[in-house]
Amino acid sequence: MDRQDAYDDPETPFIPTFRAKLRPTKGRKPSPRTICAALAGISLLSFGFLLLKPLSYVDIHDAPSYSAVFNSQSYVQGPPAQRFRDNLRNDTKYITSWTSAGWTNDVMTYGNLIYLALITERIPIIAKFLSSHIDSSAPPFAFGDVIDVPRLSQAIGIPLLEWHEVKDPESQVLDDLGCWSVWESVEKYKQDPRPRESPTIGRLKLDISWTRTPDWVKLTPPGIEDDHASFWSLATLGFPQARSDSLGLPNHPSPQHQVSLPPDDQLLCFDFLYFIGAQRPWEWELDYSPAWRFVGQHMRWNTSIERLADAHARRAMNVPVDEPTPPYISIHARHGDFRDQCRGIPLDQCFASLSIIARRVSEVQEELRTQKGIEVTQVIMTSDEPDPEWWSEVRALGWTWVDYAKERTEEIYGKWHPVFIDAIIQSNGAGFVGTRGSTMSSLALRRVQSWHNGPTRIVQWGWPGADDH
Repeated sequence: MDRQDAYDDPETPFIPTFRAKLRPTKGRKPSPRTICAALAGISLLSFGFLLLKPLSYVDIHDAPSYSAVFNSQSYVQGPPAQRFRDNLRNDTKYITSWTSAGWTNDVMTYGNLIYLALITERIPIIAKFLSSHIDSSAPPFAFGDVIDVPRLSQAIGIPLLEWHEVKDPESQVLDDLGCWSVWESVEKYKQDPRPRESPTIGRLKLDISWTRTPDWVKLTPPGIEDDHASFWSLATLGFPQARSDSLGLPNHPSPQHQVSLPPDDQLLCFDFLYFIGAQRPWEWELDYSPAWRFVGQHMRWNTSIERLADAHARRAMNVPVDEPTPPYISIHARHGDFRDQCRGIPLDQCFASLSIIARRVSEVQEELRTQKGIEVTQVIMTSDEPDPEWWSEVRALGWTWVDYAKERTEEIYGKWHPVFIDAIIQSNGAGFVGTRGSTMSSLALRRVQSWHNGPTRIVQWGWPGADDH
């Protein structure tokens, strides 16, 4: 059974010891003593407020503010510019990349980008998420509108920039830029691989001249078919020696200005960073994953959107207004495009039945009971299954789900929000049950384990008895 690839991720619902050497000059940089005092004050105020308010299982309403610690505007020249380079500081180096793989995979891609920023001592510039997996009519969604950027920046010890802070989104100026093409070196499906394109590049008005990365960036040995590159091999291209040694590799002139440029030194850029690992492929699924440990687990939700997800979950569970949100078990049952992997096996035998999923839920409930002493009876299902009869069976088990049509979520908030709300509900379960091979399940599992120390299970599927144990 093949793992879901990065070409599409259509799951739509029915602390490091190193620090970057960064030198802002806009305003005085706070000293360590000032930072510690500020954080201590925030902690004391937060603690005092918590004493006065009722607790819920997941308290998401009063995340501390970290904006005073890293002011992103200290790492650009000023307001968004017509040309991105006019806004880069001469004493600072940056790194960027783009996405084209579906939202969950794009979150992982940006996690990889930020980890590369850490090990190359650069500031990441992050573009908006694209809606390729939802509806092409949905506008791009800013990274900081779904991820708490100040909190992430504080946790990992470096500032983060978003592209709309660097270049005016309304600018019509076409900027020349030289970048590295990783995809051209590792892509396994085509005889003549090309740089990985992204619609974001056109939106940012960038005209890119691509240089192929050296073959030694590939993570796996020659002869093994795999698309992954190595973190540290790519990182070396951000330093003088490896960059200089690699400048003679094949170069593609930019498509519009037809200029051939070497990869930029100040703004290190790569075409596609989803398939990156430190020791082996698919590391986000593994406990040692450096991208997860040093970045991914610190990518907490923007408080506003998390509060919105909590409100949806509360209404799904019929929680009275004056009561805290109870602990619940979240489930992600991905079907949708996974049907293509059943390869002739009837769907009712290929996918795990609800009774099999219920067995996994019972295991999570028992672990919560014995290890944490809490009785969790609320269960929230998230799935892309369209069959009304299947959902009736979910209801018969005593489980619930968010009815996005009844909530008018898309109508009120936009097409992105059901996807975001599902992911947040999954991540805030006291325990979690997911689907093998789904990156959405993999990230939810990681979040529940890291953020809530919750028990998790992954349901196997693909043939009759796949989840027998």
